[in-house]
Amino acid sequence: MSRIAFDGAAVEVGSETGRGAGRTLLHPLTLELTERRIAVIGANGSGKSTLLKLVDALQEPTAGSVTVDGVDTRHDPATIRSRVGFVFTDPSAQLIMPTLREDVTLSLRRSVPRRERAARAAEVLDRFGLTALADQSVFDLSAGERQLGALAVVLAVGPAVLVLDEPSTLLDLRNTLLLRRTLAALDQQVLMSTHDLDLAAACDRVLVLEDGRVIADDDGPAAVAFYRRRCDEGLRPGPPGSTGGGS
Repeated sequence: MSRIAFDGAAVEVGSETGRGAGRTLLHPLTLELTERRIAVIGANGSGKSTLLKLVDALQEPTAGSVTVDGVDTRHDPATIRSRVGFVFTDPSAQLIMPTLREDVTLSLRRSVPRRERAARAAEVLDRFGLTALADQSVFDLSAGERQLGALAVVLAVGPAVLVLDEPSTLLDLRNTLLLRRTLAALDQQVLMSTHDLDLAAACDRVLVLEDGRVIADDDGPAAVAFYRRRCDEGLRPGPPGSTGGGS
């Protein structure tokens, strides 16, 4: 597995406007991620997407550093993106061609000779069970089919690390189960944010984020149990004038 390292990595926005200290999206974070399956969970706005984007150089840390197998995301983003594949929440943001076949073929343009791309694209589509859908309009595909298509596009170039930002958010139960089986069978190291606590619990390691800080870091079942307790505490009524029972 790859080694993803955060060394005091933090993200602050708005500090260059001259209107105060700015807003911290991610407080300084130092940790190493080497497990095969890693999930990041937490409420909306807790910093999950920010953390993931740092790994693929989609966002730069404003302090500290992030490296993947020793390569600094700030100094060599091209190498990082050849090693790390990113799948967005909405596959429509990733599928830019009329059909899946064209999208997969396009993704191979920098790594595979032109004469070999068609055959390689066919192999990738077959691997994900998408051959029958390869030449249909992407607008005619279901959300689950588009999500698998986005996975195929990213994985076609063979990244070592696959990062997914809430991949099951738009999926029904059947397609969520299909996604879980697909991810479990991959050779790549997988780092994902998710609200699907069953999916998170099956991971080797889970980070729980709250207000831009990691408040728990444990194996899947233990971290999910902690998060459930944390949410439950936050919903308990407190004394008059309080905003919640959790601390």
